[in-house]
Amino acid sequence: MTQANQPNQEESEFWQLRLYVAGQTPKSVTAFANLKRLCEEHMPDQYRIEIVDLLQHPELAQQDQIFAIPTLVRRLPRPIRQIIGDLSNHEKVIVGLDIRSVENKKTV
Repeated sequence: MTQANQPNQEESEFWQLRLYVAGQTPKSVTAFANLKRLCEEHMPDQYRIEIVDLLQHPELAQQDQIFAIPTLVRRLPRPIRQIIGDLSNHEKVIVGLDIRSVENKKTV
């Protein structure tokens, strides 16, 4: 395998998540805590969470077409997916992000 192919393989196993919030509201804090817990449980050391506070950067809402907050956007692996809410329904988040596919790859 060439070195050019290695980053693509690593990138496909790495999750880039962006959480859109509006300040430090209870829902925003809960969403981040739920996301962090879920990532540590299902894909430790394989994710990066970016927090975007729309009170500070409202122009960024257009990029991912954000209409409600908090909203989680899975940027990688593709396809891009969105989940709205505080992420307290773990089963919904697991299905919405397709985390089961990551767990299945680990067991194979």
